[in-house]
Amino acid sequence: MGQDQTKQQIEKGLKLYQSNDTEKALYVWMKVLRKTSDPGGKFRVLGCLITAHSEMGKYKEMLQYSLAQINTAREMEDPDYLTEGYLNLARSNEKLCEFQKTVSYCETCLNMQGTTVSLQLNGQVCLSMGNAYLGLSVFQKALVSYEKALRYAHNNDDKMLECRVCCSLGNFYIQLKDYEKALFFPCKAAELVNDYGKGWSLKYRAMSQYHMSVAYRKLMRLADAMECCEESMKIALQHGDRPLQALCLLNFADIHRCQKDADKAFPRYESSMCIMSEIGNRLGQASIYVGVGKCWILQKEYDKALDSLQRAHDLAEAIGNKLCILKVHSLCEGIYRCKEQQDELREQVVKFLQCVEELELYCGMCGESIGEKNQQLQALPCSHIFHLKCLQTNGTKGCPKCHRSSVKLGFV
Repeated sequence: MGQDQTKQQIEKGLKLYQSNDTEKALYVWMKVLRKTSDPGGKFRVLGCLITAHSEMGKYKEMLQYSLAQINTAREMEDPDYLTEGYLNLARSNEKLCEFQKTVSYCETCLNMQGTTVSLQLNGQVCLSMGNAYLGLSVFQKALVSYEKALRYAHNNDDKMLECRVCCSLGNFYIQLKDYEKALFFPCKAAELVNDYGKGWSLKYRAMSQYHMSVAYRKLMRLADAMECCEESMKIALQHGDRPLQALCLLNFADIHRCQKDADKAFPRYESSMCIMSEIGNRLGQASIYVGVGKCWILQKEYDKALDSLQRAHDLAEAIGNKLCILKVHSLCEGIYRCKEQQDELREQVVKFLQCVEELELYCGMCGESIGEKNQQLQALPCSHIFHLKCLQTNGTKGCPKCHRSSVKLGFV
């Protein structure tokens, strides 16, 4: 199969894929992969297969196609193709919660000496790196990466990238419990979809609705949370987006838990766990176990809660998510206090404080914790984060942590 025929068949597959005929699209692309003699065509068809398997939640297959793509790029000795190949390797590892590998591949991308084509990918690279740092609970580096991704999006007028970064920033502020910002950014993403997204995939709308739903739930606006989550789930089901279905099911379960309805929460946690296990989202699995543990606490079934929280701890430790480990210690501390088990209580308090120290989750001005309750936060241009009220009350001639002189508040 020559260059022209390869290009025609790839386009045929894309049209099938865009009309939700995924199986036929995959069949066409696999046939191209077997028969094409064009290295550039092989690279492009592998890119199509990577995207399709990512959206289906088949992350191990996504990784295999990414490895094949990077080998093709090496054979071609083209820095632009290499940059794109390493980005897909980074994304594959991000989906599989291999966050250290993701950071490493992203750094390789940013160090490549490509043309303006590969430079345009740098925003996507920074987004993936930010997501990986957030997965590792390295909050300042995550924020630095997201800010860089936003700058690339603005400089290149890339509204799709801006939309994705806004959703990730929503997730960032969910973790740190600034729920106003956690709602602001996915709402901004939804505005971008409405204003510019006529020709975009519906996944962008679904993604923004999901992140809005999580923020609404945290603000205890549960009816709004349910409405947004239902909208997101509807699109996810239409498009066979298994990863988003799993996230929506987890959020539905959390909404029912907030309503103190464990009978409705448990089966949704179970359904979410089936998909999370199937696709390999270990961070999602850890979040489910935390939610299940909270349900058992509501029912005063403390031993069952401890069992679930231990599973969450083991998963979080395996992937390096320190914030999830901190949450587990906090919940276990409450359980042992209720059970009046003083030795175990002291152990959890010590571990909790160690986690806080490692994560540097405290305001550099007042010394009080960040991420313990819903509080407005503000980042300085150096990406160090403080309580907004501390910056407003005390002012600053520079960052108290790194002493950079700028006083202009950061956008995010």
